[in-house]
Amino acid sequence: MTGMEILRTPDERFADLPGYAYRPNYVAVDGLRIHYIDEGPKHSAPVLLMHGEPSWCYLYRKMVPILVDAGHRVLAPDLVGFGRSDKPVNQSDYSFERHVHWMASWLKLLDLQQITLVGQDWGSLIGLRLVAEHGDRFGRVVIANGGLPAGEGRASEAFHAWKKFAASSPDFVIGRIVASGCVSKLAPEVCAAYDAPFPSEQYKAGARAFPNLVPIAPDDPAVPANRVAWEKLRVWHKPFLTAFSDNDPITQGGDLRFQREVPGCQGQPHTTIRGAGHFLQEDKSEELAAVVRDFISITR
Repeated sequence: MTGMEILRTPDERFADLPGYAYRPNYVAVDGLRIHYIDEGPKHSAPVLLMHGEPSWCYLYRKMVPILVDAGHRVLAPDLVGFGRSDKPVNQSDYSFERHVHWMASWLKLLDLQQITLVGQDWGSLIGLRLVAEHGDRFGRVVIANGGLPAGEGRASEAFHAWKKFAASSPDFVIGRIVASGCVSKLAPEVCAAYDAPFPSEQYKAGARAFPNLVPIAPDDPAVPANRVAWEKLRVWHKPFLTAFSDNDPITQGGDLRFQREVPGCQGQPHTTIRGAGHFLQEDKSEELAAVVRDFISITR
């Protein structure tokens, strides 16, 4: 994918972030540098923590050590346009298909097998496409405040408001946006850590573009592939768990569709995490990590 203008956030922006002392890891895909956390024993089956919009892998900082302590290899990539990963400057360089391709290439380069996917927000949209298209690499799935839209139904008013805000607001402060999706109050230095990857507006093309890429209309270019993915999910019999929060106006009720349509959901200990907003990794990180840890334990 030549010809893209790309920015790379300076390393010093990531120095001394609260609660985050993970060594950076990088691979190159199509000339783009993709960053990821990789902690725990390399011989263990990986737990793949996928963030969404407009966060980065910092979102999972409190969950990583809990899962590592349980003996797991834990990986948390930054999507292209976010965190320490490279950031194409033009919104037109971002598409659903490209994000799936970039992360599928990352999976293959690391040759990950028997993955437990933990996906939230766009981490679910992209992650579930990976599950559908590379199912032999995945052992189980946990979806927390996520989904896989395919041009049917009606998006919530909260989502339409968010989409409009991302497209037109002159004041697009990432840390403030993440804080607004939490029930708990984030410390100023935590908000600043979410701002760290974005030194200026020029770095925010991916964050601005993502809401418009959600395929809520039948004619969206991602709809055919997402519908095929749903066909694969409807015959997915490996363990599949929902762990949505009780206070997320964007994805509320989406867990029920998975429970109805994905065979792997049958008989699983689905849970609702109380007292958490859209970013339940901030509000209830220890509880979500324990849910993932226990789910892996009972489905081995």
